[in-house]
Order: sequence, then C-alpha cells, then structure tokens
Amino acid sequence: MVQAYILVQTEVGKAASVASEIGGLPGVVSAEDVTGPYDVIVRAEADDVDELGRLVVARVQNVNGITRTLTCPVVKLS
Repeated sequence: MVQAYILVQTEVGKAASVASEIGGLPGVVSAEDVTGPYDVIVRAEADDVDELGRLVVARVQNVNGITRTLTCPVVKLS
C-alpha cells in the first residue's frame, strides 16, 4: 500500500468545491481546505506507485478549478 499527501492550489474561491469533488474520488481518504500556500490537502492511498500516479494525473488533476498539485509520498523511516 502506497500513501501520499497531495497539496493542491486552486483558482480563487474554488477550494471548497475542489475539496468536495476530490473527496469523492476512489482512493482518496480525505480532502480538506487549508490556509497557506496550498488550498486543499488530500490524503490518498493506492496499491502501488503506478496506481497512485494514475489517481493524481487522471482523476485529481482533472478536477475543475485546480491550478497546481504537488504529490508527497509517505515514507516509513523507522
């Protein structure tokens, strides 16, 4: 299982609708509005890195109102 945080920048005024739409996608554990340089933080899970990439490129980035994403895979350091 691969997990990642996806940091999302949106068009002005679109954060709530983007978070709501992303939250309904398969593989998305949570999607929340935040303040700061990013507007939405998404927690996602996939069986492998390739599936995670498909989730981000084919589904998340196609949501209307997104201007940029940054995917941060979770690593286990212990």
